[in-house]
Amino acid sequence: MRRILLSLALVFSASISSAEGTALTALQTGDESRGWEAVGRLDIDGRGFCTGALIAPDLVLTAAHCLYDNTTGERIDHGKIEFLAGWRNGRASAYRWVKRAVTHPDFSYDGEIAAERVRNDVALLKLHHPINNTSVVPFQTDRRPRKGQRIGVVSYARDRAEAPSLQEVCDVKARQQGVLIMSCDVNFGASGAPVFSFESGEPRVVSVVSAMAEVDGEKVSLGTQLQDPLELLRSELAAGKGAFQAPAPEMAVKGVRRNTGAKFAKP
Repeated sequence: MRRILLSLALVFSASISSAEGTALTALQTGDESRGWEAVGRLDIDGRGFCTGALIAPDLVLTAAHCLYDNTTGERIDHGKIEFLAGWRNGRASAYRWVKRAVTHPDFSYDGEIAAERVRNDVALLKLHHPINNTSVVPFQTDRRPRKGQRIGVVSYARDRAEAPSLQEVCDVKARQQGVLIMSCDVNFGASGAPVFSFESGEPRVVSVVSAMAEVDGEKVSLGTQLQDPLELLRSELAAGKGAFQAPAPEMAVKGVRRNTGAKFAKP
């Protein structure tokens, strides 16, 4: 499958405390997955998948880098991305194609893999039709969690692609340069997975999984900013932005040869 989740090695000056988290729980049955149906798998044009979460009947939150081809670095036609709400063992609670998509304006896929890229690694997808299904209830969002706060993640991944898995207890180990450093267990495919806070008494999305990292030999996951970027992305969709713009084909000037071995169209 496509290697969507970034492998990242960063050195943070923040003091990182160690905490035990719960193990992953596969949500294989209807009872186990009840309440989590608004988390879904994003199938990306047959190239792989990411995880996304419904935060309104027609809006899915995910990571910005999920919308890029990791070989060419070009934007993928989001019209070929399908959201499978509550995907579990070959069936989904709802199936929807993506109509428009916006990424954070400061996100750069070609940029250096550093804090700036991770904290802006967020995208909002507008579906062709809202999901009005009583079993698929969109999640509310909340402010960024503080260091040491209990959080959880629901995600799909390379080794658990057919049903979501819940890690109900992990924690925020540090916050630095707008990036959450978390103890949550993620793998390739978990990009875009919602990070939940439970402090309000119900799960609320407070971040999006962007990358895996290693700090002092310990595997961690990295999460994006959310509150301010989300308001910006909502306003861009409301303004009608997010239509797919296909990359312009490379043209060759007539009579000029290139030694790349590639074929070019004439103007």
